[in-house]
Amino acid sequence: MTATANEMRAAFPGGPVPAQGGTAAYELGGHALLLAVSGVGLVNTALMAGWLLGRADVAGAVNLGIAGGYDLQRTPLLRACFAEGEVWPEYGLLGADGLADARGIGFAQGRVRGEQVWDRLELSPREDAEAMNLGLGADWTPVTGVTVSGVSGTPERAALLREARGGGMESMEGFGLAYAAALAGKPFLEVRTISNLAGSRGAGDWDLKGALRALAGATATLFAAQSGACPATSNLT
Repeated sequence: MTATANEMRAAFPGGPVPAQGGTAAYELGGHALLLAVSGVGLVNTALMAGWLLGRADVAGAVNLGIAGGYDLQRTPLLRACFAEGEVWPEYGLLGADGLADARGIGFAQGRVRGEQVWDRLELSPREDAEAMNLGLGADWTPVTGVTVSGVSGTPERAALLREARGGGMESMEGFGLAYAAALAGKPFLEVRTISNLAGSRGAGDWDLKGALRALAGATATLFAAQSGACPATSNLT
């Protein structure tokens, strides 16, 4: 799943590009894939994820795309990153400092493996990659993903999310698909390339075209033929 058609086109050069809300079958490296473009944001992602992960022929979920990086020393422009955890920092009781207390309204979002989910999901990318027979790049950076409804528009906002939530990369979709996959009991991976410094509008802190090109390389590594690759009857969305 990607949020946009541009990300799908970049991730799978020459492959089909489904319309938003649609899917297309594709095979890469022996993996039977179901490509899906969700549309931008948590609502679009959750709607699409609920439908797709309810299918009996979907074995797992991979969220691909580009992201803002909170620290370009750790995650330089174009670097491929994968999520070790996902945070939704806007869930809960919003305070004057711009942060939400996830327990402030007294309602957890739900339970995953018997544990309450508030604003954070811990992920198992290496184990889930192995379960889906996918390959993580040796030079990829593990980070905490921060999923927002409005992207950071100032350095101050980006710094707040980096420091208070341990953020490594910022997107608008990751938590939604991660949570849906966890509820469905299916493996999940989120892999993104860094397109910009979160919170900066300076041209020198952006390389959108380069990040899209880098996404193709990351996808090729992820779905390279592995021993015992998923059979054609088992789709990864």
